[in-house]
Amino acid sequence: MKRIGLISDTHGHYDIRYAKYFSNCDEIWHAGDIGDIQVIDQLNKIAPTKVVYGNIDNHVIRSEYEMDLYFKIEEVSIFMTHIGGKPYSYPKRISEKLALLKPTVFICGHSHICKVQMDKKLNILYINPGAAGIKGFHKIRTLIRFTIDKKELKNLEVIELGKRGKSP
Repeated sequence: MKRIGLISDTHGHYDIRYAKYFSNCDEIWHAGDIGDIQVIDQLNKIAPTKVVYGNIDNHVIRSEYEMDLYFKIEEVSIFMTHIGGKPYSYPKRISEKLALLKPTVFICGHSHICKVQMDKKLNILYINPGAAGIKGFHKIRTLIRFTIDKKELKNLEVIELGKRGKSP
């Protein structure tokens, strides 16, 4: 069993509460738009962090991380990228990757909209953790936590960090 913390769209902002919410996680996954490599350095102090870069990320971040990640945790296959669209409306590149990889879970960021939805057509669980940073058009800053137990995702929680533009 693995406990996962999921975050996206930090846009260079590190909130000390990330440690509070992710301290019991075995891994953290960042779905892009990191904004500053120091955000990943801080997350790695909490737990090993898997990362994809986003559209705002500079050459330093892009040289360190990939655009896409495909990996397995226990019996669950994960495809993670930054710009992924949404269920039933994926960009062509994403549709092709999903058809090829057939992941159990598809994770993306970019929209700043927290959304968890089963794509019944592809039989894929779609997860977008929303935006954890203070910059952007989102209203509420969010994170997600869940557990992977063999082939199931369990105990999925959306954590609200408060209004955009504010941090403790």
